[in-house]
Amino acid sequence: MTTTNLAPTQNAEDVQITPHIIIVDDDEAMRVSLAQWLELSDFAVTVYEDAREALRDINPDFAGVILTDVKMPKLDGITFTRSVLAADPDIPIILMTGHGDVPMAVEAMKSGAYDFVEKPFEPKDIVESLERAIEKRRLVIENRNLRRQIASRGSLDSRLIGNSVPMRNLKDEIANIAPTEVPVLISGETGTGKELVARAIHDLSDRRDEKFVAVNCAAIPESTAESELFGHEKGAFTGAAGQRIGWIEHAIGGTLFLDEISSMPLALQAKLLRVIEQREVVRLGSNAPVKVDFRLICATNEDLVAAVAERTFREDLLFRINTFELSIAPLRERQDDVALLFDIFAERAAERFERPYERLTPLLIGQLRAHDWSGNVRELKNMAERYVLLVGSPEERFKRLFKGGFETATPQTSDLALADQVREFEERVIRDALDRHDGNVKSVMEELDIPRRTLNEKMKKLNIRRDKPV
Repeated sequence: MTTTNLAPTQNAEDVQITPHIIIVDDDEAMRVSLAQWLELSDFAVTVYEDAREALRDINPDFAGVILTDVKMPKLDGITFTRSVLAADPDIPIILMTGHGDVPMAVEAMKSGAYDFVEKPFEPKDIVESLERAIEKRRLVIENRNLRRQIASRGSLDSRLIGNSVPMRNLKDEIANIAPTEVPVLISGETGTGKELVARAIHDLSDRRDEKFVAVNCAAIPESTAESELFGHEKGAFTGAAGQRIGWIEHAIGGTLFLDEISSMPLALQAKLLRVIEQREVVRLGSNAPVKVDFRLICATNEDLVAAVAERTFREDLLFRINTFELSIAPLRERQDDVALLFDIFAERAAERFERPYERLTPLLIGQLRAHDWSGNVRELKNMAERYVLLVGSPEERFKRLFKGGFETATPQTSDLALADQVREFEERVIRDALDRHDGNVKSVMEELDIPRRTLNEKMKKLNIRRDKPV
């Protein structure tokens, strides 16, 4: 074995993978020439003459691609490929074949090999395939490291999945405010996970061993809302056959979560304000107040300041419930979380439905990131579950999933050829990314998850110029 650079160590906090290639070939001239060319192309290279030695050194943390000959003594390339994939089915393997070995290589690809190249070939001809394979491996390693973070950091990260800046900031705010007793107002669009955040606050508070009582104010009929919240005594109204403890009283000692608080009728808002101020509740049909002790968390998908201006929400109540406000960013502002969330939801669905799950290609991940996700995480979860249940290739499933609802990822002109559609999509995505990052190519590479060489080639092909140098 000749080693020019060892495989890089992965940092779970900041995944930066050096393009690394393992070459396995018993032909010394081929090993040397191929290694030299790939090093000139900015790859780290490790070469092996014997596939058995390579097999001993490869483990699931290997962050690169394997380039192996098919016909070798001691251990042939096909058997070697099967052994590697048995250890980690996500390691990309590219086979180098002679003309007569092509059928064998095709069968190997059906079993999980990434690609094959037919000899003789120019080393430069294989670079593009290697770059695609490296990118695929990078995404796999990144997701694995994020999962390790989730598993190692405790309940908050395991519940609120995401590593984007908005999600990291939200988790920090939750960890800061949870141990206090102050009322919290959670704002965010429908489907962003407001109840999940409320439960996380409860579970990190001193009340974690007591009840978490969730009430959807919009789901309670106005005619019974007062009884539902405050309770009633026997005979308080027609049909009140017995005493009933209301949701507020039921939450004593724990946390009361009022979702969609803006839907609460004004008359009840006044009574809720009194409960918050006096820390006591009076059941319908009773004159005896009951002392209540609870942590209050409210949530809204509407602008409560605007509701106050429109006189549909009490200003004094707003002052009481938003001592501390948490804002959840919509999914379209958390693009870095989309692929990880989809992967986790799809894997869970595959396990639940006992279906196979094939991970997405970088192109499909790009389409996920381009979607506007008006339904936020709830919509993404639904899409992931449907993806698992559909049949066909990943591309065919995506076409069915987003039919008529993927405007941001497909051109408007329906009669464009496929190549023109791909070109238009790529141009839009790259130009938008360059605009967001003021022409900083490094930032664009990180957002789009593509190597510098690939980005430069696409920009040249699409006649795209950046405004500012790197």
